[in-house]
Amino acid sequence: MQKRHSCLPLIAVVFSALCVNLPSAVSAQDADAGAAKTVANNGNPSGDNDLLDMDIEQLRKTSVAAPSFDVEVTSVTKQKSTVGRSAAAIFVITPEMIRRSGCTTIPDLLRMVPGMEVAQINSHSWAVSCRGYNGRFATSLLVLIDGRSVYSDFFGGTYWDVQDTLFEDIERIEVIRGPGGTLWGANAVDGVVNIITKKTQDTQGTLVTVGGGNWDKVIDAFRVGGTGGNGFHWRIYGKHFERGAEYEAGGAHDDWRMGRGGFRLDWDLDKHDTDKLTVLGNYYGGREGQDFLNSLPYPPYNENLIGDVGVSGANVLARWNHRIDSESDWKLQVYFDRAFRDESVGKIQMNTLDIDFQHCFPLSQRQKFIWGLDCRQVHDYLPTDSFFIKFSPQERTVNLFSGFLQDEITLVEDRLFFTLGTKLEQNSYSGFECQPSVRLLWSPDDTHAFWGAISKPVRTPSRVLEDSTINVGPISAIPLPTFVRFMGNPDLKAESVMVYELGYRAQPTERFSWDVAGYYNRYENIIWGQTGTPFGENSYLVVPFPMGNGWRYQSYGIEISGQWTVSERWRVSGWYNAMKLEMENVINPTETYLAPQNTACRNQVRLQSSWDIGHDWEFDVNFRYVDKLMTPSAPAYLTMDMRLGWSPNKNLEWALVGRNLLDNHHPESGYEGFGYTSDEVRRTVFTQLTWRR
Repeated sequence: MQKRHSCLPLIAVVFSALCVNLPSAVSAQDADAGAAKTVANNGNPSGDNDLLDMDIEQLRKTSVAAPSFDVEVTSVTKQKSTVGRSAAAIFVITPEMIRRSGCTTIPDLLRMVPGMEVAQINSHSWAVSCRGYNGRFATSLLVLIDGRSVYSDFFGGTYWDVQDTLFEDIERIEVIRGPGGTLWGANAVDGVVNIITKKTQDTQGTLVTVGGGNWDKVIDAFRVGGTGGNGFHWRIYGKHFERGAEYEAGGAHDDWRMGRGGFRLDWDLDKHDTDKLTVLGNYYGGREGQDFLNSLPYPPYNENLIGDVGVSGANVLARWNHRIDSESDWKLQVYFDRAFRDESVGKIQMNTLDIDFQHCFPLSQRQKFIWGLDCRQVHDYLPTDSFFIKFSPQERTVNLFSGFLQDEITLVEDRLFFTLGTKLEQNSYSGFECQPSVRLLWSPDDTHAFWGAISKPVRTPSRVLEDSTINVGPISAIPLPTFVRFMGNPDLKAESVMVYELGYRAQPTERFSWDVAGYYNRYENIIWGQTGTPFGENSYLVVPFPMGNGWRYQSYGIEISGQWTVSERWRVSGWYNAMKLEMENVINPTETYLAPQNTACRNQVRLQSSWDIGHDWEFDVNFRYVDKLMTPSAPAYLTMDMRLGWSPNKNLEWALVGRNLLDNHHPESGYEGFGYTSDEVRRTVFTQLTWRR
């Protein structure tokens, strides 16, 4: 039985008050960037006294740098900007945060993001979302790696088990909490995760890492980087891991083994930094255990399929950047992605070709205009024809054509900015879609910023929602075995959302900065089914459940985050978010049977301490409290992660990491449905050794 932590919600109140009175970082910084610096203070020229000891008159005369405001981001406008100039709830995970996190998967890294909901389902599956519905098949979060979308048109979400790269090569992870459809297109409804890897110029030399533990049994990786002269640089990498099964009372069957490798080439085509060419590619393959409850049309009417699932894929991307002048440039990007999954109930093959062009230029001294065009073709082959699931047709090609326009207008120099834009899109699922947004940013000075936005993103239907027939059950044996039949609908409309956001960020001193964002989302035309009249078929009953746009819901909440540099060697950061989600069946308001599973959580708290012990040792600890899911099958939990690091010299680093240390195991995900099972997350300990040259 999972223990209850009845006193833990008090943590949320305490931390909320802490952020208001001792504000901390909107976006965590690297250790050296977050260290205390000398303050240029006209009222206190020596700068020896702490700012907390100054009176109001001295603080008024203090010139304060804002390092958290200056963190580079590109996801909000598709151009280089900063956190301070972003009219969005943006958070940046830096290389230093990644190194000191002790994480080995991208979903675990995203736990650092304020308001992000990350629930581990089993050893290789996660539910990841923010500000709305969450689950294994969460569909409203757009994920990109180096400009390549990894959002799957098959079910309309992200397969997190195959999204990985060498963590030492990540430059930053930019996360927009809230809509990004104006620039990134459909399905960027509740957020955008943009993973950006380093240029090859920054990864020269050799890196080798080895490690393992009780769950991460093997963690091996290498990277080699070099140069060919004349502005040409390259790198190759390889990565392999083996992970054990999580916990389940009858024995879990979700062990995981994966290997991947890839390359990147960066070439400055001329000496004037005018043209740059980037080419990169990746290949992965592996096996992962699965325990699946398959439906049968004959006695015993279901069976457990226990075995390995094969996954593999490859992708290649080429990008050409051309700088026209200091304020104008254009970019052409082409990528091809191929993915294959050999699931327990059938095979999935998908090929994606995408061509993207964007152009940025000034319309006037106060207007910066950006526009772009995108063409994407996705071809799939789904040779599955079982009682559980089948597709008609089994093979399909879908096309997407889109363009976007965005105009950033400076109303008051360096102080007031107005941005408006829209995405126009024609897709094979729902036809023509328009996704407008307006954003306003006011910076009364260099250390404070207020922003607000109104947006209308959309989420388009997927292959499963339009073309599949799925039999789940039996859900009852009286009077006959009874199955629920989910039936796809080719006439579905896109889901639409009206999003209202307000935010404020501040860095009153170099030691304190903080951020708060509030939102209200109104979702319409939510795709789910309506229960039909049961009918007999062979030796069983069928309850039809045809898909339609018959539901709506609303979510609203607040996110508070911050960082406090206590001293040159100690930094404290954390965040708190509260969210509420309410669902309604528009066609039949009294129907609750087979309603969509509401797996969002109401409250989350994260507190982290990073302490440099001397010059060679580091000690990091973080606490996470996650409220019970709105679906009652996953209770609240509190857990703690720790990392002890030692660097005897600049080339060698050793780390000992413990995760989920407060109990032997705990559940994070609610009821899965559709035959999928979820396991409890184990306490894990591993060690890792990294050598660089």
